[in-house]
Amino acid sequence: MKAVILAGGIGVRLRPFTFSIPKPLLPIGEKPILEIIINRLKKQGFKDVVMAIGYKSKMIQAYFGDGSEFGINITYLIEKRPFGTAGPLVQFRKQISLDKNEPLILMNGDILTSLNFKKMVKYHKDNNLAITVGVKNINEKNAYGIIDIKGKMVNRIVEKPFYNQSVSAGIYIISFNVLKEIPANRFFTMPNLINKLTLKGISIGAYNIKEFWVGMENLKYFEDIHNNVAIRKEIIKG
Repeated sequence: MKAVILAGGIGVRLRPFTFSIPKPLLPIGEKPILEIIINRLKKQGFKDVVMAIGYKSKMIQAYFGDGSEFGINITYLIEKRPFGTAGPLVQFRKQISLDKNEPLILMNGDILTSLNFKKMVKYHKDNNLAITVGVKNINEKNAYGIIDIKGKMVNRIVEKPFYNQSVSAGIYIISFNVLKEIPANRFFTMPNLINKLTLKGISIGAYNIKEFWVGMENLKYFEDIHNNVAIRKEIIKG
């Protein structure tokens, strides 16, 4: 079974760090994000990883090479222009030999998680799903006071309430036959693909990630993880 890691983004929200280094190579402790992901996949039995790269791709290739130093086989899909989160899978389908009976993992290259990938794959197979979306329930404090207005009158103000919602964790299990639904040579995202399939009545599953998970979406998340020794140890140990 193969894992595809999307590692080609510019990382605008993590500037100025990403002016000189691609986001997946930003260090968490002594290891870059992407190496932490690779090590976790390896420890869970994955042997083949494909990296979709674009921005500062040579730096990523120079660091990981063919993966032999990390005990895993790494190949690369180089995007000359952005193709979104699903678009690179068209190139992947053409260049990489696939077992049609095995799904593949697709995940963003800026995610830190202690997820058991094998359990998620088993869930996908047991439920005979086209795509399984990793879902994380988050509870965050709103940055603003919320005003309840009736007509032109203020009814009440709730000071910075917490809100709870389920978000896409940027981790997907994808069955082989879904790849033909992705158009070639155009920008196409996983939400585009999932919405296209649901309109056809095709089953898309949600897998609740109960383990630690965070996406490096901005400087605050990066700094919080980088400065939290306990969390760093948990995610780095694999």
